[in-house]
Amino acid sequence: MPHDHHHHHHHIDPNAGDGRLIGAIAVNMALTVAQVLGGVFSGSLAMIADALHNFSDAISLVIAAVARRIARRPATDQMPFGFARAEVVAALVNYTSLIIIGLYLVMEAVLRFLSPEPVQGWLVVIIAGVALVVDLVTALLTYTMSKDSVNIRAAFLHNVADALGSLAVIFAGTLIILFGWTWIDPAVTLLIAGYILWMAFAEIGGVIRILMLGSPPELAPGEVLDEALRVEGVDGMHKAHLWQIDEHRAALQAHLVVREGAWGQADTIKASVKRRMKDRFGITHVVLELECARHACTTPQEWGGA
Repeated sequence: MPHDHHHHHHHIDPNAGDGRLIGAIAVNMALTVAQVLGGVFSGSLAMIADALHNFSDAISLVIAAVARRIARRPATDQMPFGFARAEVVAALVNYTSLIIIGLYLVMEAVLRFLSPEPVQGWLVVIIAGVALVVDLVTALLTYTMSKDSVNIRAAFLHNVADALGSLAVIFAGTLIILFGWTWIDPAVTLLIAGYILWMAFAEIGGVIRILMLGSPPELAPGEVLDEALRVEGVDGMHKAHLWQIDEHRAALQAHLVVREGAWGQADTIKASVKRRMKDRFGITHVVLELECARHACTTPQEWGGA
């Protein structure tokens, strides 16, 4: 099963979308102020919950924008792989902040259940309606960019959660107007918090995997080894390390055992293995240490090792 999609992302213009990000940050900051004021005057915890999450959207977009700029810097002697992982670190910061916000909202909602307060339903619905429009605009601004960047995707998902939060707040405000059910406010807050936590935990694993030098989830390590063994003159491959440099680039480092009698073609064999790694799996960064079959490592492990 080919995995050649893995290396096509480099055609993306890294400067694309900066204006959209700045616009999204501006409207989210303005909305946060409006929501906090609205939440205070209406007495709605759900609206303050939505404002907090919206503020985290704005901050997540700031982090995403800064990380994008850092990620474009070229490689140096201090940073030989470049700065692309700045976007992965930014995504980790954003998902971690989502988890903290989600847990805080759960705590606040439970306290509000224990000590109910009056809520002004009309004010809640009006401001949440404005918030929903802003959330949808922001989501549209960042949607295209989110497909190719774990960093922007984290910010985009912040925003999707916020749009759903605004819908939930409108729903809660409407029920308060119609029936006077003030308990619906902390109940909706719990739903918002639950969704935020579910989304953050679902996404943070992939980010941690990259930072922990895990193998790309779409590549089967066994298939990578098998592909190398199909090359004529290869007797084995061991002490292999397969990891993600960033979201779009994978790297392979391994000891390649050249069959006895084929040492004269060692360079050709190595070039053939590298070509297969690139063509089938999109692995462009391949470092191979050659060993003659007669003097190869004794009882080597396939993965890991020095």
